[in-house]
Amino acid sequence: MDTAKKNELKLHAANIRLGALDAVHSAKSGHPGGSLSIAEILSYLYFNEMNVDVNNPHMEDRDRFVLSKGHCAPALYAVLAEKGFFPKEHLKTFRQIDSNLQGHPDMKGVPGVDMSSGSLGLGISAACGMALSAKIQNKDYRVWSVLGDGEIAEGQVWEAAMFAAHYKLDNLCAFIDWNGLQIDGPIVEVMNSTPIDEKFEAFGWNVLMINGNCLDEIEEAVNKAKACKGKPTAIICKTVKGKGVSFMENSVAWHGSAPNDEQYEQAVAEITAAMNA
Repeated sequence: MDTAKKNELKLHAANIRLGALDAVHSAKSGHPGGSLSIAEILSYLYFNEMNVDVNNPHMEDRDRFVLSKGHCAPALYAVLAEKGFFPKEHLKTFRQIDSNLQGHPDMKGVPGVDMSSGSLGLGISAACGMALSAKIQNKDYRVWSVLGDGEIAEGQVWEAAMFAAHYKLDNLCAFIDWNGLQIDGPIVEVMNSTPIDEKFEAFGWNVLMINGNCLDEIEEAVNKAKACKGKPTAIICKTVKGKGVSFMENSVAWHGSAPNDEQYEQAVAEITAAMNA
C-alpha cells in the first residue's frame, strides 16, 4: 500500500473512532471497546475495497457488509457517516428514542445498513444467505462480515460456518475481531474459543491470521481472500480493544461503558493528537 493511501485510510480510521465516541458519549451508553478495535477494518473495506454507492444504498450489485457483532453499531454508524450515507451530526442522536441510529443496526431505518443484527450469530448466518444468493444468481458482489471473538461461542456461528463451507462460498469473508475480551472478561476464561484458526480450518474455511489494526496486513489478507476459490475465508484479526484511547485499551471495563465528559475529552484529544503526529 502506498503512503498516500495508507495515510488516507489512517485518517478515516481515526474519524471512525471519533464518530463512535461521539455516539456513545452523547447517548451515555453503548459499546466503545469493540467499536474502536475494528476501525482499520472498516476504513479499509469502505474506502478501499467495497463497491457501494452513497446515492444508491440499495444498488443491486453492491458489495454487502454485515456487522454480526451488532452491539458495536457505533463503529458501523461512524463509517457510514464518514462515507457520506448520512450527516455526521446524526451520530449524536445515537440511542435516542426518535433516532434511527439505535443500539443495534436496523436495515430498514439506516441508509447503508445491509442487515439488522444484534442477536449474536445472526449476522454471519444472514451473510451466508447473501453470499449463496449471489452464487445462485451469478452475481459477482462479495459479502463481508465482522464477528466478535466472544460471539463465536454461539453455536449458530458454527452452523453458519458449516453452511458456508458446504456451499463453497468463496465470495464470503468473515473478519474475527480477536481482541481477547468480552463483557464478562477474557474470552479464554469466560468461554474459551481458541484455537480460533484451527476451528475454522476444521470447518473447511481458508484461514488467515493478521494484526487487525495494521492496514498493510488487512490489505494482504483481503487480496488473499479474493484469490481463494472454493472456500469461504476467515481473517482472524488480533486487535486491541479500545484501540487509540490509552485508558480504554485492553480493558474489559470499556466493553459497554460510556465515557463521562472528562474521559471523552481525553479520548478525543489522544485520537486527534495521533492523527496529527
